[in-house]
Amino acid sequence: MSNKLQERPYKASLTREQFLFYEMRTTARMMSEGIPEDEIIQRIADENLFQYPTEKSVKRMARACICRLKELNDEQLVAAIANQPAEEAKQICLYAMMKQSRLVWEFMITVIGGKYRQLDDTFGKKDMNAFFMHLQEQDDTVASWNESTVTKIKQILKGILIENGYLDNAKAEHLNPVWLYPILDNAIRAGGEEIALPAFNCLS
Repeated sequence: MSNKLQERPYKASLTREQFLFYEMRTTARMMSEGIPEDEIIQRIADENLFQYPTEKSVKRMARACICRLKELNDEQLVAAIANQPAEEAKQICLYAMMKQSRLVWEFMITVIGGKYRQLDDTFGKKDMNAFFMHLQEQDDTVASWNESTVTKIKQILKGILIENGYLDNAKAEHLNPVWLYPILDNAIRAGGEEIALPAFNCLS
C-alpha cells in the first residue's frame, strides 16, 4: 500500500460518498476544461447538475468528486473519465476511489486481487465478512462502527463490483475476469503502484 494511504484513518464516509459515476464524469468534464474548482462547485450547484434535493448536498458532493479526481494526480485519467466509454471511465473512477479510501484500496487489493492471484473466482458473504472481521480486530475506528454502518459499506463495496463488471448482480457468487484498460495500466505502473494491478485481474 502507498505510505500515504497507510497513514490515513479508515472512514465511514463511503456511506455518503458512494461510487458516484455520473457525478464524477460531470465534474471531470469541467476539470478537463480547466474551470477553477470554486467555479465548478458553483456551476454544479446553480444548474443542479447532480439532481440532488438541496444545494448544500450538491456542493458537498461536488467537493467530494473534486477531491477524488485530484487523488489521481493525472490529467489524462481525468480526461478519460470525462470522455471515454463508460466501462473504461468507470474503471478509472474505481481506481480514484481506491486512491482516496484506504478501505476500498485494501478491499480491492487483498480480497479481490487475492482471488485473482489464487485463480479463485468464488466470491460471497464469507469473503466480505472475513475482511471486515480482520479490520475490526486490527483497527479501533472500524471496531467502533455500528452494524448498520458496516452493512451499508458492504452493500456499497458489492455495488462497486457490480458496476465495474466483477459481479453480474447482487446474488452472484463468482467473480468475472475483468480487463484492465491500457491507459490505467500505464498510469498505475508509472505511479509505482503495481501492487494494485491484481485488483484489476492483471497478474503480469
